Amino acid sequence: MTGRVIDASDVADGLVGDRRGPLRCRFCGAPLTRTFVDLGMSPLCERFLRAEQLDEMEPFYPLHVRICDACLLVQLPSYVPPEEIFGEYAYFSSYSDTWVEHARAYAGAMQARFGLGASSLVVEVASNDGYLLQHFVRAGIPVLGIEPARNVAAVGKDRGIPTVTEFFGEPLADRLVAEGRRADLLVGNNVFAHVPDLNDFTAGLARILADEGVLTLEFPHLVRLIEEGQFDTIYHEHFSYYTLLTARRVLAGHGLRVFDVEELTTHGGSLRLYVCHDDARRHVDTARVADLLDREEAAGYADVNGYTAFDDRVRAVKRDLVAFLIAARRDGRSVVGYGAPGKGNTLLNYCGIRTDLLDYTVDRNPYKHGRFTPGTHIPIHPPERIAETRPDHVLILPWNLRTEIVAQLAPIRAWGGTFVVPIPRVEIVP
Repeated sequence: MTGRVIDASDVADGLVGDRRGPLRCRFCGAPLTRTFVDLGMSPLCERFLRAEQLDEMEPFYPLHVRICDACLLVQLPSYVPPEEIFGEYAYFSSYSDTWVEHARAYAGAMQARFGLGASSLVVEVASNDGYLLQHFVRAGIPVLGIEPARNVAAVGKDRGIPTVTEFFGEPLADRLVAEGRRADLLVGNNVFAHVPDLNDFTAGLARILADEGVLTLEFPHLVRLIEEGQFDTIYHEHFSYYTLLTARRVLAGHGLRVFDVEELTTHGGSLRLYVCHDDARRHVDTARVADLLDREEAAGYADVNGYTAFDDRVRAVKRDLVAFLIAARRDGRSVVGYGAPGKGNTLLNYCGIRTDLLDYTVDRNPYKHGRFTPGTHIPIHPPERIAETRPDHVLILPWNLRTEIVAQLAPIRAWGGTFVVPIPRVEIVP
């Protein structure tokens, strides 16, 4: 197996956001001087408030995203340590039917493609509430979850998922390998963007992956974010934003090779990378990797100048959404929200939407009921509230789940209610 090339010590004071010196790229260490987009100040997107906290000081942090001129990694400085964000977490994957079905289909496909069985080990980093590993358990395949959020990990343990409640990195990977645990399938769904110490995390992935094992990584595709104005997927727990070009570069720096890629519809357009060790013989590169790399390069994403149009798209979305909400208020129409996702809180705070424009929002997650959205202080109710108040419009904040939500709330058509989707442009769904 090839050794890794990049070490955390290669990047002086490794974490972007270290105020002892200039901002530096969390992967290559080059100075960060170029803005990708500046969304102003915002609170942590999963810090939902109780009523007694509404009069307390609420910390806001910059959402000022940079791009590295050297390696083109788009990144948000780590203004807040991960322990503060993820120690207790309000996101439970199992509350999305669409996401649970996505996980079920993935588990079946991986078993079939890579011949996983009772002698295999599936490890998921950021295993959340066991939404994915439960499908492998039912198939009789040994699993291990790694989830730092204590409240979320407890739900996974109750489902019978063995779970390590720690942040993943090279030290934890070394301990697990010393115990004889290396992953035949290593899963990282929507976690590659969530780590400030990128080199330590990626080195840990390389360490725990078996010699002929497969690592799959899913993350929102930066190309979709840019071209469809998905600025609300930027928040403080998302430290890095990837094209295939940049993700491949980071993984190669640690002796890992992308041998296949799938383009997914999840989260507004994601990539699923299939990764192995450089010298793994079992896995042959597919044409899909070269094809997507060629398309990204042809669209301008191999050069820093290809990233300059995003700011204008962001401002257009803000203007159109606020104009719609103001017009609805002037006409006496009521508007409520559906969902209280992290992306929704970026949208609400950047657009300045509070209860003067949005009466309340609802969410299926009981953890959020009776609480208020960070920064904008919009009350969160159970979904049944919508039928009780019969609003004219429902603003879908997790717009990536629009199909699922429209189906759940089909009864609003009985009183003439409509849905509003804010991204990539304001759309009224009758």
